[in-house]
Amino acid sequence: MKIHLTSVFVDDQAKAAHFYTEILGFVKKHDVPLGGKDRWLTVVSPDEPDGTELLLEPVGHPAARTYRDTLVQDGIPLAQFAVTDVRAEYERLRGLGVRFTQEPVETGPVTTAVFDDTCGNLIQIATEPR
Repeated sequence: MKIHLTSVFVDDQAKAAHFYTEILGFVKKHDVPLGGKDRWLTVVSPDEPDGTELLLEPVGHPAARTYRDTLVQDGIPLAQFAVTDVRAEYERLRGLGVRFTQEPVETGPVTTAVFDDTCGNLIQIATEPR
């Protein structure tokens, strides 16, 4: 068994697609209209095009919105992405205008930072496990 797909709840799929591809550097895997304005919209790491997909899921259900918004209010990231160098990625993303809620912090062997994805979520970046 392996993880094939996970999701983040987003306010606006077009805005999320731009942020996750143009700013974070993921690539679109699927973009299928579902009727109305919603789409089955997934992105993947360019390093693992057949790896785990991230669904940029519309936050239509009230429970999903409450869950996501409460995490943000409490400063808790919804997801974590691995990077080779958190400090370098922090500087790169800040240079692109990304707002961080936590600057890089070393916690034992791991460095983490947290940013706002502009679509309603906090996302943590952390050094890749060794």
